[in-house]
Amino acid sequence: MNQSIDKPLLGIRILDLTRLLPGPVATMHLADMGAEVIKIEDPGIGDYARTMGYVRHDVSQFFIAVNRGKQFIRLDLKEISQRDEFLRMVETADVVVESFRPGVMDKLGAGWEILKQRNPRLVMCAISGYGQDGPFTHLAGHDINYVGYAGMLEQNVGPDGIPALPNLQIGDLLGGSQTAVQGILAALLGAKMTGQGRFVDVSMTDAVFAHNIMPLVAVNNFGKPAAPGRDLLTGGVPCYNVYRTSDDRFMAVGALELKFWEICCDVLDRADLKACHWSHGQKIGGTEAMAVKSELDVIFAQQTLAVWTERFAAADCCVTPVLRTDEAIAHPLFLKRGAVRHVTHAIEGDYWETDASVKFRI
Repeated sequence: MNQSIDKPLLGIRILDLTRLLPGPVATMHLADMGAEVIKIEDPGIGDYARTMGYVRHDVSQFFIAVNRGKQFIRLDLKEISQRDEFLRMVETADVVVESFRPGVMDKLGAGWEILKQRNPRLVMCAISGYGQDGPFTHLAGHDINYVGYAGMLEQNVGPDGIPALPNLQIGDLLGGSQTAVQGILAALLGAKMTGQGRFVDVSMTDAVFAHNIMPLVAVNNFGKPAAPGRDLLTGGVPCYNVYRTSDDRFMAVGALELKFWEICCDVLDRADLKACHWSHGQKIGGTEAMAVKSELDVIFAQQTLAVWTERFAAADCCVTPVLRTDEAIAHPLFLKRGAVRHVTHAIEGDYWETDASVKFRI
């Protein structure tokens, strides 16, 4: 593929001061799109992700997974000469991304007011838990806190009614990484059109709150969200649910539309259940819906994941296996699109690497 097509951000230079997960993933996405990303770490341990979790030799797989395609330098911004070096780099940069607590960059002598004087076209993105202003500005937090405040975690319950911690860090990745990429790209476009840079304030909690759509719809309709696990997309209907198989695996039934539900019922040899669909007036989360779910629990428990996967393979009705990550890596869905590849790190050896999540063509 022509590199200029595959890398639309060629020529964009980004200075990345972030650590751990949200900021590094954001700048990795921008690097995937062709931006030159220079990751600036403190002397010594640097980004804490380097040693977080299991380390084979020198650096963790966590760090490798979220920092591909970047250059790495060390600068101590508390030291005047090295801060001045950073400020000179800002003059030729397009973007600075940081994820310190609000006010830290100002204390280092590298806050927005100083940086925009050095480079009026600069885009500066600050990723924080609770935003650059407001009552929680200076409070510490992690993903669990952000999704808890935003009303998301309360709805994400297991069968025991206890909120289940999602494997995907929604606050960090949706709230931090993707929102930062969105804001940075918009501000870069604005700078190109007007010559004026912008400060991008990303609150991870705000972003999760803004995307917590279905509970907000319920509040607007009924004054409160549905009971956890009982809304349309959280377990309140049999046509959108997960079912345990005989080998203790799970099938994901996403037959939300009536036509898909009817096909699903045919595969299950239960044509009588076709009328038991929410679009026919079945109360979401009601007794009837839960009774039908219980019937499907019994049906799916009679066969293995492999058997159900084969039976539904020829039926286009949104019923699919729930895969482990090692199974997903080997699945044709990802292999044939080049979404994952086996690579070798100079120090850490062989590992699996995901490809850029956005592909371009003309």
